[in-house]
Amino acid sequence: MRRVAFHTLGCKVNQYDGEAMLALFRRRGYQAVDFDEAADVYVINTCTVTHEGDRKSRQLIRRARRRNPEAVVVVAGCYPQTAPGEVAGIPGVDVVLGNHDRGRVVDLAEEARFAGPVNAVDDIFRVREFEELAIEGFEGRTRAAHKIQEGCQEFCTYCVIPYARGRVRSRRPENVRSEVERLAGAGFREVVLTGIHLGAYGRDLPEKPCLADVLRLIHDVPGIARIRISSLEPMDLDEGLLEAMAALPKVCHHLHLPLQSGSDAVLARMRRRYTAAGFRELAARARAAMPDLGLTTDVMAGFPGETEDDHARTLAFLEEIGFSRLHVFPFSPRSGTPAARFPDAVPAPVKERRVRELIALGDRLALAAHRRLVGRTVRVLVEEDGAAGSWLEGYTGDYVRVRFRGGGELMNRVALVRVLSADAGGVAGEPAGVDKPAPCGIEM
Repeated sequence: MRRVAFHTLGCKVNQYDGEAMLALFRRRGYQAVDFDEAADVYVINTCTVTHEGDRKSRQLIRRARRRNPEAVVVVAGCYPQTAPGEVAGIPGVDVVLGNHDRGRVVDLAEEARFAGPVNAVDDIFRVREFEELAIEGFEGRTRAAHKIQEGCQEFCTYCVIPYARGRVRSRRPENVRSEVERLAGAGFREVVLTGIHLGAYGRDLPEKPCLADVLRLIHDVPGIARIRISSLEPMDLDEGLLEAMAALPKVCHHLHLPLQSGSDAVLARMRRRYTAAGFRELAARARAAMPDLGLTTDVMAGFPGETEDDHARTLAFLEEIGFSRLHVFPFSPRSGTPAARFPDAVPAPVKERRVRELIALGDRLALAAHRRLVGRTVRVLVEEDGAAGSWLEGYTGDYVRVRFRGGGELMNRVALVRVLSADAGGVAGEPAGVDKPAPCGIEM
């Protein structure tokens, strides 16, 4: 039996794309093996949001080639889409495949084995239809990403993703529903709706369905206990979506709204379509609709021209809003984006110090949010065994990690856990029951 090994970098959308390509290999008789094992085909599904993503991709290519010099190495995803010539020039690469026509990945790998290297990257901006790729599952997980949207047309000045993913394309509603039914049939209890610009879902379809329509469409699928929304641009959180999230009991009360900066001057240079005041008002409306809301965000340090005052404004704003988790990353200039040519670059030591300060604040905010749960009972979808085998782990509806002692019979079930302690990484507690009717949020 031929063997294939996958390694996927980056976001939930990338994870979905990787699983979908792996399913194509399995249907053609390939056995999936670990990336560090000998395989006939290695597939690296890349991320290019930062230089670090490109560096890791190149490292994985070298690792695959060392493991089996005779293997076919496929490099797919955002890095080859934006730099096909650069990727094709890396020694050991046999197939260069972007973010389209991934249904041909097995054929391309087999063609390269007999005919030599293949560069299959095409013009992503010519692609107008959502590429239907089905997954078979996510190995070892009870939570499945479900990609329903592709592409972005916002063109923030720092972001390479529109060039890597192309125009907005949406999955037909009936196909969204059928995929959720398949995932439920495969035993998944939670579905995470994902997309590159998720809030733009439906804008390209004749009927103009929206994300709230999707929530209502899939809410009654048997077997699904939770529906979660992944990252959502702040300007896309409208009243209709808030009402649907508040009214539908399976929908998790968690929003990840990328802020990027608390300084209006920086937001304007980033070409973000909101202000700090607008974000503040949005957060207030979301919490009014869902008082138990978990609110998390992305924040960037060291954008060109960011002053100490801008940085201080961001720190103060993050603390004011009271996010429960921060994803902090430094500005990374990407070739072809306007910000790569901006003057007033922030020196690396200053950028690194600001990153450290933001991470420290994120730890304090997370600890404060988690301490508020001590003494309360929360609902947890049990996802994995702890390292010692006697600890179970999972997440609440508002995306707090919970550890508690329990038996394997609780795996893939919604358990009630009484919280006894908290730290910046999550909370710990003791079991207090199983499978209450409402699957998300706090019990008492």
